[in-house]
Amino acid sequence: MITRQNSSVGAETVMLLVGGGHAHVAVLADWAKRGAPAGVRGVLLTPERYLRYSGMVPGWIAGQHAQDDGLVDLAALAARAGAELVLDRCNGLDPEARVVRTAADEVIRFDIASFDTGGEGQAARLLGEDPRLIDVRPIGAFVDRLAALGPLAQIVVVGGGAGGVELAFALRNRAGATARPDVTLAAGPGGLLPGFAPAVQRRAARALARQGVTVLAADARFAGGAIFAGEQSLGPADCIIAATGSAAPGWVRESGIATDAAGFLAVDAHQRATSHPHIFAAGDVAARMDRPLVHSGVHAVFAGPVLAANLRAVLAGDAPRRTYRPRWNNLYLMNTGDGSAIASYGPLAAEGHWVLALKHWIDKRWIAQYARIAQMA
Repeated sequence: MITRQNSSVGAETVMLLVGGGHAHVAVLADWAKRGAPAGVRGVLLTPERYLRYSGMVPGWIAGQHAQDDGLVDLAALAARAGAELVLDRCNGLDPEARVVRTAADEVIRFDIASFDTGGEGQAARLLGEDPRLIDVRPIGAFVDRLAALGPLAQIVVVGGGAGGVELAFALRNRAGATARPDVTLAAGPGGLLPGFAPAVQRRAARALARQGVTVLAADARFAGGAIFAGEQSLGPADCIIAATGSAAPGWVRESGIATDAAGFLAVDAHQRATSHPHIFAAGDVAARMDRPLVHSGVHAVFAGPVLAANLRAVLAGDAPRRTYRPRWNNLYLMNTGDGSAIASYGPLAAEGHWVLALKHWIDKRWIAQYARIAQMA
C-alpha cells in the first residue's frame, strides 16, 4: 500500500499520475529536464511498462516499422524523472478521500492527482459479443492480439473515422501475408471520414477503391454468429477489427466526480477537474467543458506540456494559468499502407510518397525525444 504523507511541516506532497498516456509522458519529461517540484514525491500508476504510440501502429501492420518502434519506455522515463512506478491499473477513485484503488486492490493515497488513462473500448457493447472481435482499445492489447494471428483471408474493419480508414489500408497491405486479405470497411451511415473536408474524403475513397477495399456506409453488428453491415452479411470473416471510438471508464462516473453527459471526467481550460481542484485530467479520459474538443491523440500530445506547467504551478502553491488552445485546424496524415499517405489540413488535401515520409519523420521524432530524455545522464 502506498499512503499519502501527513500534512505536517516538511512532509512530502504526493503527486499521483494515473495512466502513462501521451500527456503524462510530457509531465515526466518536464520533471526529468527541470527536476521534480520541490517537496513532491511523484508516483506513476500505469498497467504497462511502455506507452505504445498509436500513430505508428498502421505502419507496423504494413511492414514499415518494427513492432517495438513506437514504444516509449515509461519505466526509464519515470526513473529519470524521479517518480515511483506502480505497474497496475486504476479501478476506482474517491476524490474526497484522495484515494485511488488499483485492479490488484491496492490503495494509493495522493494530495494532487492527474489522470491520463485513455478511454475504454466499446466494440462489444456496440456490435455484440464474438470471439473474432478485436477492439483497437487498449492499443497495446490490440497489437499483441493481432501479432499472434496467423494468415487472414477476410477482414472486416468497423469505423469510418481516421483510425478505421488507416487500419483498413494497413490490413489490406499486411506485412508477411502470402496473399493480400480481402478487407471490408463498415464505415457507418456517416460514411468515410465524417468531419473531414470533402477533398480528403474523395482522396480516401479513391485510394480505398484502387486498393480493392470494399466500403459500406452502414453500421456493423453481429447476428446469429455472422457479421452484418446493415442488412448485408459480410461473409465468413476471419477477424473483425473495431475502431469505434472510446467510452468513458466506469470508475469515473462511479467516483462522483463531475463528468460530461457521456461520463468523461469534466475539466476546465486548465485541464483541472471542475468539481475537485486537486484533480487534473487530459487525453481521452477527460472532456473540456469550456469548449468542444474531440477525443484525439493529437490533442493529448499538445495538452501535455500545458498540463505539466499547470501541475508544476499548483504544486508550488500557485494557480494554474496555461491553457491548451487547439489550432484552427490540425494536420492529419493518414498512412495508405502502400508507400503513400493522405494529408488533411482544414479544407486542404494532398497525397503522395512525400506525405508518408513526413509522417514517418514526425512520428519518429516524437518517440525519439522521450528516448533521449530517459537516457540523459
